[in-house]
Amino acid sequence: MTALELSSAVAVVGTGTMGQGIAQVALVAGHPVRLYDAAPGRAKAAADAIGVRLDRLVEKGRLSAGDRATAAARLAPAESLAELAGCALVIEAVLEQLEVKQRLFQDLEDVVAEDCLLATNTSSLSVTAIAGALKKPGRFLGLHFFNPAPLLPLVEVVSGFATDEAAATRAYETARAWGKTPVRCADTPGFIVNRVARPFYAEALRLYEERVADPATIDAVLRECGGFKMGPFELTDLIGQDVNEAVTRSVWESFFQDPKFTPSLAQRRLVESRRLGRKSGQGWYAYDDTPRAEPHTAGHERAPESVTVHGDLFAADALLDLMREAGIRVGHGKDAPSCPGSIELPGGARLEPADGTSPDAAAEPTIHFDLALDYRTATRIALAPSGRVDERALKEAVGLFQALGKKVSVIGPAPGMIVARTVWMLVDFALDAVGREVADAQDVDTAMRLGVNYPLGPIEWGRRLTAYRVAEALDLMNDEYPTGRYAPSQALRRQAVREEYS
Repeated sequence: MTALELSSAVAVVGTGTMGQGIAQVALVAGHPVRLYDAAPGRAKAAADAIGVRLDRLVEKGRLSAGDRATAAARLAPAESLAELAGCALVIEAVLEQLEVKQRLFQDLEDVVAEDCLLATNTSSLSVTAIAGALKKPGRFLGLHFFNPAPLLPLVEVVSGFATDEAAATRAYETARAWGKTPVRCADTPGFIVNRVARPFYAEALRLYEERVADPATIDAVLRECGGFKMGPFELTDLIGQDVNEAVTRSVWESFFQDPKFTPSLAQRRLVESRRLGRKSGQGWYAYDDTPRAEPHTAGHERAPESVTVHGDLFAADALLDLMREAGIRVGHGKDAPSCPGSIELPGGARLEPADGTSPDAAAEPTIHFDLALDYRTATRIALAPSGRVDERALKEAVGLFQALGKKVSVIGPAPGMIVARTVWMLVDFALDAVGREVADAQDVDTAMRLGVNYPLGPIEWGRRLTAYRVAEALDLMNDEYPTGRYAPSQALRRQAVREEYS
């Protein structure tokens, strides 16, 4: 099954920001495009707005004046649904209300030809439920574009329970012909991106609620240590707290209030107070002349002259070379190299990679350090000391990482810390989606890299960390928080067993 011919007309119903963006994508790709909106005059206004966008593309050298004129000639507002009769694809971008969308597509069924594809751009409703009201649901699917549609490459091609394979394939190939990067997925709450991404926000909010660290520090650690482009607090301020919280609540309710998707009371209070982020001038941060909150960063301390490494630091092995390069002598203890490792400081306290337990659970003075995307290039590290760690030992730990070129943020003794618990949960959610055949592993990683700009796909991150160690860490987290939220999925457990015996 191939993409729609360029001569085939594409209709967009709903002419808000997303509808205009989708129409522009189809138009620039070469299709005749029809715009319809139930509100009188809006389709004409949207066509004019798209014309202005095309003018900007010409000014930026991305579109020739001739191509702009040709594209504009293919764009036409429609005054009624009946004018969409000859279209080969109709994409809807109207209110996120099930009944509204169902009525629209019921009306469209009486207008378009039997081989016309019908698609919804919904991000929160069930594709299957919308199609349930149709006489021929096989040609119905989801085409979830990301805003702004002309710029962001990802499109989730969502098959409902009744979607025909041929319809999904034609939609996929059409999106690809438009220059997009489509991924295929089954109809599930949140599809790929909004399902798998929930822990990125949820873990940060839980850490804040437990007063482990403030929003600015959590954001800085996830950016400068975890490699994420934005931290969750600044990102939800950009998205809109009301929008992000509504998606979280929708996914949670759709999964019958599964504790893995539990919304945050702190975010609910922010929404109730109308502190919605950038659009309201105040969210987790202020967007006026108020100085922005800075992350907690420890003052300068002297590095120890030597340390002793016990066992295997696994993902943190790069620290050994960094310490030697910084002129710190590295000795080795008697523990077997395969044992979980630690770095013994001169005063006797131990630095250990975050493992899912609280450092307070250790019998000796222990300081956990967070997971990094790349310990060599990370510019910040988080440390979580137990209550048994004295000031001298903490200063040694801070000085050690500062000697390696890192800023240091000291946080509360939280199981899994910041980056580690976030990544473990992302890996688990991603493998669970693959295990339930929501999407294949490659499409999950592609969706998370392109849809939310993650530095690494969670499936690939899991391979680097190994599923066995991720499952082990989440089992420990589940012991600390026995609610089921951190219980490893069956898909993660199966992958861990496969790795262990391969």
